[in-house]
Amino acid sequence: MGRFIDPRVDWAFKRIFGSEDTKECLITFLNGLFEDELVIKDVTFAKTEKLGLRPDDRGVVFDVYCVTNEDKHIIVEMQKKEQEYFADRALYYTARAIVQQGVRGIWDYHLAPVYTVCFMDFVSESPMLKEFRTDLVLTDLQTRQRVSDRIRIVYLQLPLFDKHTEAECMDIFDCWIYIMKNMNMFEQMPFSEKYPVFRKLAEIGDLRKLSREELELYDEDIKNMRDIYATRKFDEKRGMEKGMAKGMAKEKIATAYRLLSMGLSEAQVSTATELPLEEIQKIRK
Repeated sequence: MGRFIDPRVDWAFKRIFGSEDTKECLITFLNGLFEDELVIKDVTFAKTEKLGLRPDDRGVVFDVYCVTNEDKHIIVEMQKKEQEYFADRALYYTARAIVQQGVRGIWDYHLAPVYTVCFMDFVSESPMLKEFRTDLVLTDLQTRQRVSDRIRIVYLQLPLFDKHTEAECMDIFDCWIYIMKNMNMFEQMPFSEKYPVFRKLAEIGDLRKLSREELELYDEDIKNMRDIYATRKFDEKRGMEKGMAKGMAKEKIATAYRLLSMGLSEAQVSTATELPLEEIQKIRK
């Protein structure tokens, strides 16, 4: 373990990106992510819990929700494990932030843009998500031209980020992703000389400077992340074992067919393949 907190766990992620005292981190990350598109000078943090329009509607809770100085709404999420409909979940969150802009009474339906940024600490099985970064926008199907800036979703699959050394990082966005993947292993914060924001990050992310209460909250999240990792690895191992067992069973059955066709007795085939005699009898039939 290094000197700094792991930004992939819930408490640390919100400490870095979801606090008024540390919003410089969020601003520089977003400007790097949307370089040449947006210039964010300031953000205002909004409530992360959005209730339904009716009492029986499902609410949502965002990790980080802010509004920029240009009135763009930005949601930033960290997802630690795969969900069957994860891509749809991000769309649902984005849509809820759009619907919440509705005004009672007279309203002309003017909407502020909503951008959702999804950090993913796993590689998705979705055929839609094949690269480290995937940007979804509304486009015309025939012309491929963007038709609206009111909705945008960016997926960032951290395991697919292919820069493994500091020297490979070309801009501040690369630096941010490199740090997001490796910060808990550092003894010294990289890129601090080039980008002052990382000096701030080193200060707020130093494990030695956390209060006892903060450390307890962080340790609880670390435990939860380890439990998720252990569960994932066990499921993968169990799946591999089941796959191997199924493959071996198929091979034994194929061998039994060949031996029976060669004229061996059912008892001989049972001994050779270690399949029950009843199974061999079914195969012969």
